[in-house]
Formats: sequence, structure tokens, C-alpha cells
Amino acid sequence: MALTRRALGGLTLGGSAALTLAACGGNEGGGGSGKTELIWAISSAWASWNENTQAGNNSYGHQAMYPMAAGSGDFDPEANYFYDDAIFAAAPELVSEAPMQIKYTLNENAQWSDGKPVRLEDFIFQWYSVSGKAEHANQEKALPAASDWGSQVASIEQAEDGTILVTYAAGYSDPEWQFASTVYLPSHVAEANGFADWQTDPEIMGDAIQYFETTTPTADGAGIIGTGPYKVVEAKLGEYIVYEINDKYQGSVKGTVEKLTLKVIEGTEAIVTEMRQGTIDGAWPSEFSEEQNAKLAEDPNMTIETFTGSIWLHFDSNTQNEFLADVPLRQAVFTAINVPDICAKNYPETGVPQKLSHFFTPDSPYFVDHIGPSGQGSGDIAAAQTILTTAGYTGAAAGETLTTPDGKAVAFRIRYADTDPVRKLAAELAQASLAEIGIALELVSIPDGELGNVLAETDFDLIIFGWIGSAAFTVQPEQYFGSKSGSNYGKYSNPAVDEAIAKVRSTYDLDEAAEFTNAVDALAVPDAYTLPIMDEPQAFYMNPAVIEGPSANPASQAGPLWNIREWKLK
Repeated sequence: MALTRRALGGLTLGGSAALTLAACGGNEGGGGSGKTELIWAISSAWASWNENTQAGNNSYGHQAMYPMAAGSGDFDPEANYFYDDAIFAAAPELVSEAPMQIKYTLNENAQWSDGKPVRLEDFIFQWYSVSGKAEHANQEKALPAASDWGSQVASIEQAEDGTILVTYAAGYSDPEWQFASTVYLPSHVAEANGFADWQTDPEIMGDAIQYFETTTPTADGAGIIGTGPYKVVEAKLGEYIVYEINDKYQGSVKGTVEKLTLKVIEGTEAIVTEMRQGTIDGAWPSEFSEEQNAKLAEDPNMTIETFTGSIWLHFDSNTQNEFLADVPLRQAVFTAINVPDICAKNYPETGVPQKLSHFFTPDSPYFVDHIGPSGQGSGDIAAAQTILTTAGYTGAAAGETLTTPDGKAVAFRIRYADTDPVRKLAAELAQASLAEIGIALELVSIPDGELGNVLAETDFDLIIFGWIGSAAFTVQPEQYFGSKSGSNYGKYSNPAVDEAIAKVRSTYDLDEAAEFTNAVDALAVPDAYTLPIMDEPQAFYMNPAVIEGPSANPASQAGPLWNIREWKLK
């Protein structure tokens, strides 16, 4: 999931900000609290162990698995990209532009938490997992959340010097090639669990992907294992993961927390209660609650850090719904919804503005307001009524029933998270707005932990949820609007938009790529498939007497967990 583009300050190995913090503050552990366990709350459940899949493309699972996960790197708070030096000995190199070829130099000791080496096959396994191609894996089993990277890879080979060379399809380019996620799943674990022929049999590869999706990781190495600073001791899907220090970790900064527990506590109110009782040491709530923040601030022993984050809320349409398949109806629905009112009623003190671009925030040099001129989110009932009557609908008024040109009464559902007051209030306000144009909108909440499944199964008509992003932007147009994207949960399709998306990564120039990205927005907005609401303000909590190290990071999908290898108990 991706959000905004920031000016990149540079590329580093191991993390410039992470290493600076370690050098300034030390990382020897110990201290005054006397605790050996750190407990951090995850604010909702997750439904899959495999982040590559549609069900696994979930912020909460990403947070929960971040301490162990293998990956190419992450962004620091200044949006500098740092490579994981547990895997890589140097930043990747662009060695050819036609075809595009990227060379990766492995840390000579790179290894998984079971001591097995990171190898060429791990790169190929990631490629096959997310290529979207039937010759690599049964796609009914693979279900990749995105295939924009994997579908463009032509080959992955290892040179005699041990470097990995990724060659892309002829004519393909990517201005953000540095950020490709090339390593994630341990291929040797697949082979040890009955999937030895994954490279040659797409059915077996599909089964291997499902194995990682459903198998709970254990201390003896079943399921997903990683290369991160911590390894799993015990876990339960959607509830908790208990970690210990990974003694096989090859990164430059070692974890020091002897026992690290990440557990689900649903809702900001419950999180604040647990913080005040001392049963948890920190959390990054998914809901920014002015009321609960104020309550926690009353406790002088607690710290709250607020920041402008990378989570943005939006309404999405199911374009296969019998009513919402009609573009004029979707346009009228989004025009009737009053987004500024939703923002103001949710955050009366904070002053959160309406989001007016799918890809860029107002502080970006690439920002263009595509939403405002469309009238979507304006709450202009008269304009919505005009759209409907022009399209042949009748009954577009309060107290009446909106009827299609062929005589059907319009009614549909909206889904939203059961324990999130912001999303619930947004749904209720949308319900009131749509009643003004004759639509009876049914409110149907999403049970805790079921968001991934609801999205993957397109079990909604309208839905409110949030994307959590990083500092990269060129992957987003395909992910949000590509007709074949696994993250296009509402099944939106527009050939002109697909054609425009193809141009985004046809250049090595970021400014040009941003122009192409804005062209996608200009084409997609009139189709009224997804309506941005707001960039949600963010806050994380911690007990400073117990824990040291968490810091705000609006550029990372892991939020304050981005530098978890530096955290220590006092």
C-alpha cells in the first residue's frame, strides 16, 4: 500500500538515521525499568501470514511481522531509503538501462533466522509469487496484491562473484527501481515442506504460496521465517506474536529486547486503558482520537507523539454492483457525500482538510488538485440531483426513493470497521447525505480482523478503509486503478486509464513519472471509483520509563516500528 511521494534525500546502507540513533544513544540494553519483556499493541487483527497476497496486504499484519521480516529496506523519517544490511553488502546498481538490469550484492553472511543462507532461489521465489503469470503459479492460489514488479521481470541470475542480476522485459523502465522488494519468503522452507518442485510446477508454487499464507510461524521454523533482528517464539494469527532476539541476524545493529510481544488490542479507547494500567508499553493506534489522546496526556508517565502520517481514508465503490456499475450514479453519490463535514466532525480540534489527490499531498511539488474541480466530496446535493436527472433517474430527493431509468429502486450497503469511530461516523454521515438524493444506504460493519477478507472477496458495495503508504509513488497508479491489480478490490476497469498507467514507469525521470501519475488521476477521477477523504493525523504512545527508541516515521509503512532493531528497555 502506498501513499505520498517525498523528495528523496539519498540512499544508504543499513539506514543512516537508524545508525545515527544507535551511535548517539547506544544499544546495549539494560537500564532502570528491570523489565525483560516489551509489549507493543497492534490496533487490529490480520488474516494472513503472507503479505504478498490480497488477504495479506494488510497494515496490521505488516506491523506485527516487521521485527522478523526479510525485505530490501525501508524509508527513514526524512524519506531517505536505506537498504537492509543483514541481506545486502551494498546498495543495488543500475548496470543497464536497455534492458533495465539491476545488480544486488549480498552480505556474504546473509541468512535466515534458521541459519540457512539467503540465496538466488529466494529472489526467484519472490518473483514467481508476485508475477501474476500462470506459468509461474496458479493465480487462483497466488492472488498477488500487486504484480507491477514481478510481471516485468525477465530473468534473475547469479554471477560467479555471487551478485544477483535482475533483468527486466525489453522496453521496461522504472524511475524508482531502487525500492523493489526482491527478497521476502524463504524458498528452502517451501522445499522442506513438500514443495520442492515450485520452480517447475505452477500448481506446486501456488500451494507453496498458500502454505506461507496459512501456516503459523513457529520456533522450530515452520511457516514464514525472516532475516530480521527478531525471530518468532510463539504466534497466533490475528492475535499476537512473541519474539526473541534472532541470534543469526547479520545486520549492523542488533536487537536487545529479550522478549518482544506484539499483540492485538482493538480500538484506541482500549489501548489507552491498557497503557494507563501498565499492561502494554506502547502502541500505534489506527484511529487518531482527540478524546483518547487527551485522556492519555493526563498521565505524566506517558508520552504521545503526533505526526502527519501516511494513512489516508477513502470511499471505494464495487463497480460490479448492479447499481454502482453506472458511472453517473457513482458520480452523484460521491458529489452528495460531504467530505469536509466528515473531516470537521471527526477532528473538530485538529483541523484536518479534505484530501484532493490520490497520489500526492499538498506539500509535494507534484501535487495537483483533481478532486476539487470534479465536485466529488463537496456535499453539493443540487449538483448530485442534476447528475441523476440528466442520466434518467427519478426520485432524487429527500423522502423519495431513487429509481433507475428502468424502474429499479436504488439501494446498497456501505462497509466500515466495527471498532473505528472515525470510519463509523464517516459511514453515518454518508448515509445521511445519500438520503438527500433518495438512496437508502445500509450500514454494515466489518468484524475485527476481517478487513482483508472483505476486500479480497469484494464483499461490499461502498467501503471505507485506509491505505498506508511509503515515500515511493510510481507503484500506486497500477495498484489503485490497474484493471488487473490484485489491490483493485472494487474491480474498476478503464482501458484509457490502463494505457496511462503504463506510461508512469516508462521513464527513469521522476518528474516525468509524476506528470504521468497526475495524468492517471485526471482520467480516473471522473469515473468516481474511489473518493479520498483525508490524510489521517497519526499518534503513537509509549511509556518512556520502560522503552526507548520508537520515533515517528511518516515515510514508512511500519510507522514507529521502522527502527525496531534499535529499541531497548530501560
